Amino acid sequence: QVQLVESGGGLVQAGGSLRLSCAASGSINAMGWYRQAPGKQRELVATILSGGSTIYADSVKGRFTISRDNAKKMVYLQMNSLKPEDTAVYYCNQPWSYLPWGQGTQVTVSS
Repeated sequence: QVQLVESGGGLVQAGGSLRLSCAASGSINAMGWYRQAPGKQRELVATILSGGSTIYADSVKGRFTISRDNAKKMVYLQMNSLKPEDTAVYYCNQPWSYLPWGQGTQVTVSS
């Protein structure tokens, strides 16, 4: 079964940037980046379809950019103008046919 490995998180000040990466061990279809803050439900923040079309949650629109490299089976999330409320563990997965969840990558934005 396809495995997902997220990386690239860290501690950054408000207004800063981070780039997250998601490596898949096999073929993937439409992919999304999710996040889960402490005490909150996991939410989908960005989706990229197989053809490259993208969809963003209102909370990240204009600040986050999702992209993919199909040959490398990689999905990325460029996060700019980060806010403290972006603090969460970030995961990647297929929105319409979940794969086993990876360990996620922690993003912490300090004010």
